[in-house]
Amino acid sequence: MSEECTHDCSTCGANCAIREKRNEDPKAGNPSSNVKKVIAVVSGKGGVGKSMVTALLAAAMRRRGKSVAIMDADITGPSIPKIFGINMRALGAEEGIIPAETRTGIELMSMNLLLDNPTDPVVWRGPIIGGVVQQFWKEVYWGDVDYMFVDMPPGTGDVPLTVFQSIPVDGIVIVTSPQELVSVIVEKALKMAELMNIPVLGVVENMSYFECPDCGKKHFIYGQSHLEELAKAHGIEVTARLPIEPAIPEAADAGDIEGVETNMLDAVLAAIENA
Repeated sequence: MSEECTHDCSTCGANCAIREKRNEDPKAGNPSSNVKKVIAVVSGKGGVGKSMVTALLAAAMRRRGKSVAIMDADITGPSIPKIFGINMRALGAEEGIIPAETRTGIELMSMNLLLDNPTDPVVWRGPIIGGVVQQFWKEVYWGDVDYMFVDMPPGTGDVPLTVFQSIPVDGIVIVTSPQELVSVIVEKALKMAELMNIPVLGVVENMSYFECPDCGKKHFIYGQSHLEELAKAHGIEVTARLPIEPAIPEAADAGDIEGVETNMLDAVLAAIENA
């Protein structure tokens, strides 16, 4: 830096550390990667099937012929590798950390891929966890990706804020369940998205109902849905309902979520493609 530096980079032609730092994009990812769209999958609380919906969306988009990746940003409760049947450790290369690849070619990165034992707890404070998420974005060699799905931890804490501020998120999909209490909590996630100026592409209500296989009647085990009211209040046009279907969690437990095909998320997928 010149001794006569005025700290006004707009009038300076010199290349110096200050100029380079100011010109650096804070949301820039791995320089060897090209991720076209980033979609965050969020929920107001845990236990509503957010990771399962993330996996179903990614698998469906892959069947459409797109290159797909999943970043598991739920650092303290990662479940994406288990859902896809991935047990390997992440490897390193000159370009960065190499993500795991599922049997259909979905790339994924998760804290579980870095642990000696996937059941080991991650007992870290928020800033450290947020730093890991930034590393997943900046230091993983994702290559060319059409759609990256980010499986977020529940709530509106450190990690969601880190993701929204350090990754160029194109839109979010919110996962909820029919209980009115959950809907109230989801309002917080919706309002956070509004504060961060990130569009909500759709709301997925999981465990919406159970359809009797004998008579076809729908039973609302967790109460009547409030999905339409929630969507209308926030101007959201795209919604989807997933029933209580034992075959889906069974496939997830067996690591075979890619074998599940459903058209119930087609409207959400279309909204993601049009984002």
